[in-house]
Amino acid sequence: MAKRQGGNPATARLRCASRLSKSDRFVLWHAGRGGLNVLNYGVVLTHRIIPCLDVKAGRVVKGVNFVGLRDAGDPVAIAKQYDHQGADELVFLDITASHEDRDIMLDVVRQVAEQCFMPFTVGGGIRTIDDVTRLIQAGAEKVSINTAAVVNPEIIRQTARRFGRCATVVNIDPKRVPAAEFEARKGPRDQGTERPRREGDGRPYVFEVHTHGGRTPTGLEAVAWAKRVVELGAGEIVLTSMDADGTKDGYDLEITAAVAEAVDVPVVASGGCGSPEHIHQVLTRTRADAALAASIFHYGEYSIAQTKAYLAQRGVPVRQVA
Repeated sequence: MAKRQGGNPATARLRCASRLSKSDRFVLWHAGRGGLNVLNYGVVLTHRIIPCLDVKAGRVVKGVNFVGLRDAGDPVAIAKQYDHQGADELVFLDITASHEDRDIMLDVVRQVAEQCFMPFTVGGGIRTIDDVTRLIQAGAEKVSINTAAVVNPEIIRQTARRFGRCATVVNIDPKRVPAAEFEARKGPRDQGTERPRREGDGRPYVFEVHTHGGRTPTGLEAVAWAKRVVELGAGEIVLTSMDADGTKDGYDLEITAAVAEAVDVPVVASGGCGSPEHIHQVLTRTRADAALAASIFHYGEYSIAQTKAYLAQRGVPVRQVA
């Protein structure tokens, strides 16, 4: 396996835990619940299992390949449920805020933050550093920036400078597109492109970054963009495969492995989870640090405890649920 460029994501996670130690809430979480187990004066890094709440019009929804959304419940009630079940973190994404050019629903963010103890990341509708500030003030520990990072990459640097790298998450939504189609779109913001990959029939393709809830192709190649956002100050990447999203056929191991190999910050695999085995695969076959899932938890197919027990039985270090 090729060596990562620039450092070790485990070291990055330790730096984050140290910097967040000013908050008693985070000291307690990162020392026990949030993935850092102190044993014999050493530290064992555990993989995080993270439910994701995709929210539209105040309701949790889930679809396939970013479309065909169906209702999954009330975000506050579902967040409390995951907190009680022992989820390591929660990701809250207002998936239409950027597309509809409106602010994120701060009232829902406040309610979730007030009623949940686990670390909480919020994204969607972020356009300026003032938006980031409002989300942090509403109770988010971290913010996830996607569309705004492409439109104005400087917001990544601004967020990292004001709130620290550990609070600065960039969400990247890649999709396989024909290489020729990608080359026609590639714009001046492109930071260099990985060599095109090839389908089984030999056709070349590129993992292109999309924004506005997956609606807008950007001309940015996913691995190159991941490297760039880390240079700008991102402390974590949530990588959501548009090809795998909602299919429940498993994570996209190819792009997850490529991004996780290329950067020195934690990578959260997202999109495609249909069973605990899929989480096992992505955490053992790639260098992903955490796995995000939605459908299998929202609809009660598997619980957090069942998932963690499955992983632990197969030698994957996770924080056990009491």
